Amino acid sequence: MTKQPTARNDLLLMAVFTLAILTMPIWAAPFGAGYPDLLQKFAIYGLFAVGFNILFGLTGYLSFGHAAFLGVGSYTAVWSFKLLSMNVIPAVIFGMMTSGLFALLIGYVSLRRSGIYFSILTLAFAQMSYNLAYSVLTPITNGETGLQLAIGDARILDNMFASEAATAIPATNLFGIEMSGYPGFYFCAALLIIGFYIALRITRSPLGTILKAIKSNQNRMNYTGLNTRPYTLTAFVISGMYAGLAGCLLAVTDPLAGAERMQWTASGEVVLMTILGGVGTLLGPVLGAGIIKYFENIFSSYNDQVLHGIFAFLPDPIENVLVAITGLFVGDGWHLTLGALFMVIVIFLPGGVIEGFTRLYSWVRAKVKQDAGGNSVNNGKSQPQSAE
Repeated sequence: MTKQPTARNDLLLMAVFTLAILTMPIWAAPFGAGYPDLLQKFAIYGLFAVGFNILFGLTGYLSFGHAAFLGVGSYTAVWSFKLLSMNVIPAVIFGMMTSGLFALLIGYVSLRRSGIYFSILTLAFAQMSYNLAYSVLTPITNGETGLQLAIGDARILDNMFASEAATAIPATNLFGIEMSGYPGFYFCAALLIIGFYIALRITRSPLGTILKAIKSNQNRMNYTGLNTRPYTLTAFVISGMYAGLAGCLLAVTDPLAGAERMQWTASGEVVLMTILGGVGTLLGPVLGAGIIKYFENIFSSYNDQVLHGIFAFLPDPIENVLVAITGLFVGDGWHLTLGALFMVIVIFLPGGVIEGFTRLYSWVRAKVKQDAGGNSVNNGKSQPQSAE
């Protein structure tokens, strides 16, 4: 019988998660991942994956088009910086609203089908959005060049209170705090924590229960007379708003937007993150996002020169052989390592990294109980009496 989560367990989970995210610059540093740019990516794509898991993990609908909402959020945020203010709050609000409306439109059409047909529809919409951003919508997206800031942008709200004209492109800020470096990471981290808490509350809510029932057997739900479409559409829109928020944060930390963020590969990446970490789990998507971004940014930096420095203590022939072999799995070959890891996870741990941790915890717990039971039996044995 599965043990039901309690409010105390959820509170403990939130406390541990919050502490882990806020102290990431400390414990990630020994792994070479303690610099702000990579930490920002961890937080942003973790948020993206948490939102995607609401649709895929809870409801069972696999979308191959979530990168479209990521791109819409980025474009909206940059336009907010250009027209209104460099303050990130309006950008985040309008980005989430725009991506939510876009998700409502796409979800209303796509959710008329399920299974592979739904996946193909979302992929088609994402590719249409990508191609439109490159061609028809060039006045809005600036085509393949990408949407960027300029000194002459209107920035109506900023210029209303400015004493003099700007001589350089200002930085994105949160009421004067520039969103670069560690302040940018902590802003993204705060939104990740809030997004994780909302996902937790959705999972534990009646809506989450209905979404899990839909994933289990949607036909049976329909036979009971329950119209499941409003619930699946709600999950789709919420998930799209998470993706839009992640797109906003990409523009906050690096104020530009390009159509490449809407490619099908970006949609496939979030699917890999979720499966790698653990579909339907709360922590799994965040772990999956961290693993993939770590491989992308750290493993890819290990070129031949770095490898020669690592193996320099060995004799030259052995050093050259090890560099040649290791070079296949790092540097430009980091995809090979990630692919091998993904195969191992899918074959031996279908529940992702979280399943691995769960199995390890269960094994250790059983071992401790076994040892404790053996000790208690030994301690309780009666000593043999000497014959008189």
